Amino acid sequence: MLLQESHAELIESCRAGEGESFRALFEIYKDRVYTVALRYSGNPEAAEDIAQDTFLKLFSAIRTFRGESSFEAWLYRLIVNACFDQKRKARRFIPLLDIMAGLVRDPGKSALVCVLAEERDAQVREAIGKLPPEQRIVVVLRYSQGLSYEEMAAILECPAGTIASRLNRAHSFLEKRLKRRLTEEQIHV
Repeated sequence: MLLQESHAELIESCRAGEGESFRALFEIYKDRVYTVALRYSGNPEAAEDIAQDTFLKLFSAIRTFRGESSFEAWLYRLIVNACFDQKRKARRFIPLLDIMAGLVRDPGKSALVCVLAEERDAQVREAIGKLPPEQRIVVVLRYSQGLSYEEMAAILECPAGTIASRLNRAHSFLEKRLKRRLTEEQIHV
């Protein structure tokens, strides 16, 4: 409870324009913002740009935060908007999401097994990168941040059923795409 109160006080002092408080807020959230941006864009440079845009928007808009939702939900909305803005600015294919980045390699695996795993990971990233932005962001928020459908619905300002539908379409697309790649590889072997 004390942590929540101090967090609320920190946000209030940021709203009042205290620079030290904003620095503290930045330190608390910088890794989370960068992680979402990196998993969305798949590119460290683009992720840095997205994170920077997010914090610039946060700095300029913190006074408008009314507390109608949690601060984290409001911040995720800023990140999502910055991701979409970056996508619109780039107007080019942006690779996404290293789903397997969190896996720790087993030292007992052979070089061949490691190479095959890296190839599979690249195919998954490529398939995710082909998803429309609305589907890609729900994949990122669900699987890299572990958000619930309700949390994502609040962040993306749409019904939870829409989130479920977007995830379902993303799963279907990924399943078809990855099965087709596997079939193509088996034919060539």
